[in-house]
Amino acid sequence: MNQYLIVGLVFLAVIALLATNKKIVETLKNIYKIEELRKRVLYTFGLLLIYRLGSFVVIPGIDPNALGEGSQYASQLEENGLLGLLNVFSGGAFGNAAIFALGVMPYITASIVIQLMGMMIPYFQKMQKEGESGRRKMNQWTRFLTIAVLILQGPAYIANLYHQAPNAFVYGNSFGTVCMMTVILIAGTMFIMWLGEKITDKGIGNGISLIIMIGIVARLPHALLAEVNARLQTASGNMIMLILEIVLLFLVFMATIALVQAVRKVPVQYAKRIVGNKQYGGVRQYIPLKMNAANVMPIIFAQALMFVPALFSSTAATFSNVTGFWYNFTLAVLVIAFTYFYTAIIINPQMMADDMKRNGGFIPGVKPGKQTVSYIDTIMTRITLPGSFFLAIVAILPALAMKFLGIQQAFAYFYGGTSLLIMVGVVLDTLKQIESYLLMRHYDGLMKTGRIQGRH
Repeated sequence: MNQYLIVGLVFLAVIALLATNKKIVETLKNIYKIEELRKRVLYTFGLLLIYRLGSFVVIPGIDPNALGEGSQYASQLEENGLLGLLNVFSGGAFGNAAIFALGVMPYITASIVIQLMGMMIPYFQKMQKEGESGRRKMNQWTRFLTIAVLILQGPAYIANLYHQAPNAFVYGNSFGTVCMMTVILIAGTMFIMWLGEKITDKGIGNGISLIIMIGIVARLPHALLAEVNARLQTASGNMIMLILEIVLLFLVFMATIALVQAVRKVPVQYAKRIVGNKQYGGVRQYIPLKMNAANVMPIIFAQALMFVPALFSSTAATFSNVTGFWYNFTLAVLVIAFTYFYTAIIINPQMMADDMKRNGGFIPGVKPGKQTVSYIDTIMTRITLPGSFFLAIVAILPALAMKFLGIQQAFAYFYGGTSLLIMVGVVLDTLKQIESYLLMRHYDGLMKTGRIQGRH
């Protein structure tokens, strides 16, 4: 029971710290005073609660007792890095064989494919330029592709589940049973997508991102409990090591926030225009170029490619060890390469220069046209270099935490990689939306300065 007591004390300490912060208490009161914001926050919490409840509803025909701790399936989730990561993203639904087992990852996969097609295929490029109607068409294509991905992933998930825990299938794995379970998994993911869209429309924050984040955060108590239990079973000095781990985790979060918020502001001056009795332009604005414009995408692409060498027997032993040197070195190099690749795709200096010229804007000291394009491209190249190295460090931090600090795999996921970046990015985005409501009603924001802004 000692591990439960320690975890409880940690969370109570966090709650007490928040409760004694007058600024946070006052902000919560202001949120409650704004009726629209209060309804949106409660609506979001309600739909997220529905999602969490669905993560424990087991697929009909599956015995959940056969998937508990000590089973072969539970051991595989702990040993296999990919399956463990999928279980984290689904909030444990993957390991529970729940109706939401596949989570929103098929939708994320489809979104990435559609996004890449929008960069390479003229038909999708045209849709991207059609405004709102084009966006609706792209979303429709994403849904269709999500169903196609689910039709492939559903039977694969069931086959893997049957291979690891055949005694969990109450009615066997006949063709009819597999089809029934696949339909349920498809319906579960589509329902999650619907919840995400409703949160985006009527709640606060990006619905799909919040669902992914809440699934990751939901695994934190379980991961912390496992880590405390492991430390209590080791030799003396375990509690000091546990405190050191929590302090290190806090520092990693702070560094990641700095990475996500870091921007390079490029000044843009707009020429004066007089229309009638009104003057337009003549003001200086800034283009915020993010140091980590690619966000979490390079890590996702790099981790996907890291499973390819494991398919070949000659390299399987080298690349199956997620804490090994060559695995992490290759992962870091791929993250750096994909950061430059993805940044070059989403940041178009030529388009930015054309927009400035069309609106009568220019960068002081830089001629419009090719010089402006070259100037922006040079800045992006320079700020992407440290950003890519920082992102590579974030990608391999979980492996470093496991190898050098002996941290359990479930808890190590929170030290870096996609889990950490998603949590930080989603929380900051949601806080910015809440803050915009507060400032619009003339209340103080969530920070002492009154606004959440990027560092430069």
